Amino acid sequence: MTAVTIPPTTTKGLIKSSIIPALFCVSFVFFTDIGSTLATPAGKAYSYSSLRSVARVYMASGGYENARPYLVKALQLAKETDASDSEMSACMLDLAYLYKNQGRLAEAETACVSGLELQEKAYDQNHPYIAYTLRILSEIYLKQARYKEAVETLERALTIVRGYSLEDDQELAPFKVDMARLLAAQGDYKKAESYFTQAMVSIEKSYGPNHLYTTKVLCSMAALYVLQQRYAEAEELISRVLPIQQRIYGQDHHFLVPVWLVKSSIYEAEGDLANAKAFLEISLDSLTNIAGSECIVECDVLSRLGEVYILSKEYTKAEQILQKAMGILESAKGTDTDRAAIVLNNLARVYINQDKYSDAQKLCGRALDILEVIFDEYHPYIADVLQTQVQLYRETGNMAEAARLEQRAEEIRVRKRGAYAPIARATN
Repeated sequence: MTAVTIPPTTTKGLIKSSIIPALFCVSFVFFTDIGSTLATPAGKAYSYSSLRSVARVYMASGGYENARPYLVKALQLAKETDASDSEMSACMLDLAYLYKNQGRLAEAETACVSGLELQEKAYDQNHPYIAYTLRILSEIYLKQARYKEAVETLERALTIVRGYSLEDDQELAPFKVDMARLLAAQGDYKKAESYFTQAMVSIEKSYGPNHLYTTKVLCSMAALYVLQQRYAEAEELISRVLPIQQRIYGQDHHFLVPVWLVKSSIYEAEGDLANAKAFLEISLDSLTNIAGSECIVECDVLSRLGEVYILSKEYTKAEQILQKAMGILESAKGTDTDRAAIVLNNLARVYINQDKYSDAQKLCGRALDILEVIFDEYHPYIADVLQTQVQLYRETGNMAEAARLEQRAEEIRVRKRGAYAPIARATN
C-alpha cells in the first residue's frame, strides 16, 4: 500500500506533512546501504513494496530525484512479476505523486490516471483509496490551472468520503482543505475561508495545535488572509506556524518557503521592502540545488521578487528576475497557466516604466488571454492586468480607455467585496 493512497489517519500524514514516522525511520536505516543495483549484499533484489518504502522516505524529506530510481524499479518489478491490479496501481500512484512534486505534470497526470483506472478495477468505485487518488489528480489539475477539472475531481472525492464519515470527522478535513485552496485560487475567498474554518475544527481536535499538518493548513489560511488584505490576522497565524516548522525542519529548509512567502507579502504591505526582499532571497537560497523538484515554487519566489524590485524602482533587476521565471515556466511547459499571467503582468509593468509601451501592451494582451480562458471575467487576477493597462494608457495619453478599464477593474473588486490583492502575491 502506498503512502499516497493511505488516509492521514493511518499514515500520520506522512506525505501531507512531510514527517518521517518511526516506521519509515527504521526502513531508512535498514536501506542506507542499498547500491545502485537496488539489491541486498547477497544479491537478492528487494520487492517492489520495499523499494516504494525507500522512495517514500526520500520523498518525505524532499528528495524526489533520489526517490525516482526506486519507484521506476518498483514499477518494472511489478510488471515483470505480473503483480495484481492493486499493487500495480500503488506503483503508478507513487510515481504520480513524485512527478507532481517535480513539476512534471503531464507525466504525473498519465501515471495518476493509469493508477486510478487500475484501482477502479481492484476496488469498489466508492472505496476510500479511490478518494485519496482523486485528491492527487485534483492537485495535478490545479497545478496545470485546469480548475474546472480539479473541482469536479475533488467533488467526486468528497462525495466518496462523505459516504463513510461524518461531516466533522478527521477523514474529511484534508479534502476540505484542498477545496479551500482550490476556491482561493479561483478568487472565491469567502467560500475558501468557510472550508478552511470547517476543516480546522477537526484538524486541531485530531492533531493538536502544534502538529506539522496543522501548521501547513494555518499557513494556507494566512496566505488567504493576505489575498484579502487581512495582514494582522495573517501575521498572527504565521507567528504560530514559523517556530513549529523551524523546530521540525531546521532554520533554512526549503519546506519553509510557503511561510516565508507570506511573511514577505506582509512586509511588502507594510512598505518594508528590505525585509520583503530578504525573505524572498532566503527562499531562493533554500531552493538552490533541489534537483528539479521545486521549479514551480521557485517561479513563485522569482515572481514575488520581481514585484518587490518593481516597487523599489529597480527595473533592470526586475526584468532579469521575471525573465528567469518565464524560462522556468517554459521548461515546465507552464506558459498557459495563471502563474505565467502573473509573470507577464509584472513584466508589462517593468516595460511601462522603461517606456517600452508596445511590448507592455503585448504582454498584457497575452496575460488577459490566458486568464480569460482559465477563470471567469470577475477573477481578481484580471483586475490586476486591467490596472496595468490603465497605467499604460495613462502614460500614452489615452485617458478615455484608461477610465473605461479602471471602471471594469473596480467592478471586479466590488464584486469580490474587497477580497483583493496584487496579482504577484497569489500562489497556488
